[in-house]
Amino acid sequence: MVNEGKSLSEALLSAKVEGRLTVGVYECAQIMNEDPDSVSFCVLATDDFECDVALQIHFTLIQAFCFDNDISIVKVNDLKRLRNLVGAKGQDAHCVLITNPTEDSWEDPALEKLHLFCEESRSYNDWVPEITLPER
Repeated sequence: MVNEGKSLSEALLSAKVEGRLTVGVYECAQIMNEDPDSVSFCVLATDDFECDVALQIHFTLIQAFCFDNDISIVKVNDLKRLRNLVGAKGQDAHCVLITNPTEDSWEDPALEKLHLFCEESRSYNDWVPEITLPER
């Protein structure tokens, strides 16, 4: 899990620098509705998931959408760390999307590792694997 956590951190930081991050449940839902083909990866933060029924419903819908559109998806259990990583202090970071790089840019090797990890997890019937983000 350490390598996946590091790869996720690298992919999020790279996407942030390149302007390919969408942060927030509502904002992510808008992108998925308007242009699902632009979405490459989805991260859900689940640390306070159990006590919020509305958030559970949103997550269920987002997961179903990702499955239907072949979007890789993972969970992290540290909302605060995810929020700090993507620079979303004080805003909703329960859902973070990484959109596809532009056609003339290089593929992100960290993102490729994450796609392979998700594919392998699905082969073991772990449809939304959990990744632990590394300490900073």
